Amino acid sequence: MTISHQIYWLFLLALPIASVAWTVTHEEVFREPRDYCIRNSHEGKTIWKRKFFYLFTCEYCFSHYIVIAFLILTQYHLLFDDWRGYIIAGFALVWIANAYMSLYALLRQGIVKEKTEIKVLKKQTDETHMDDS
Repeated sequence: MTISHQIYWLFLLALPIASVAWTVTHEEVFREPRDYCIRNSHEGKTIWKRKFFYLFTCEYCFSHYIVIAFLILTQYHLLFDDWRGYIIAGFALVWIANAYMSLYALLRQGIVKEKTEIKVLKKQTDETHMDDS
């Protein structure tokens, strides 16, 4: 595979990795298992138990495991055709996936802020109209 194809696949494979990591660590559909993991990461009796459960609550940490699954599934490697290519690909995929998740978080934060500002403005407008009546 040429280097340009490898780079193309790097940015493409990072999308589903980011999607899975974000969904499991942030979205409502996984809230109950995530709450269980959060509770165990705080209240676990051993450091190993706390750290194990923490891995499922942090998108950065969890993305490493998703990357490993994708590397096994796709056999994607970067720069080298041997084990070194898998290691480089793994860290590169984690980095790109987390950049995607950071951009998504910023976009989502902006949307939430705009919705909140719209609600405040609407409430102020409604109150002004009620006062005028």
